[in-house]
Amino acid sequence: MDRYRGKWIVVVNVASKCGFTPQYAGLEKLYQDFRDRDFVILGFPCNQFLGQEPASEREILEFCSTRYQVSFPMFSKVEVNGPSTHPIYKFLKQQARSWMGLQRIGWNFTKFLVHPDGMTVERFSPTTSPAAIGNRLTSLMGAPV
Repeated sequence: MDRYRGKWIVVVNVASKCGFTPQYAGLEKLYQDFRDRDFVILGFPCNQFLGQEPASEREILEFCSTRYQVSFPMFSKVEVNGPSTHPIYKFLKQQARSWMGLQRIGWNFTKFLVHPDGMTVERFSPTTSPAAIGNRLTSLMGAPV
């Protein structure tokens, strides 16, 4: 994660067989709009929600790049809840709880906005569109050029 130090980051748990999967297109647009301003999106595939990401890592990358032209970094499949929770998700969930005050990730496409100083700014529900996150980034960073 050191390579992303000093950048605005959106961390998102993704799945290719989810009702929110079309958000890949909006996430890619968000990445293209802000990437030249020290911004990155980090995608973490997760199969913990009704088995909606059963594919191998190679298949996931192929799906994302061919179907949605995803160019932001995608990582290995992770767990976001339970005893095998990936360390980044342990940190993010401690920093920003859900609207009900829970740490648990409730579904695919939960998004976290992380400030360049490494602190979590905000947690967004799966229903929050990437465009809405773009509006939030604009309020924090100013409009993209």
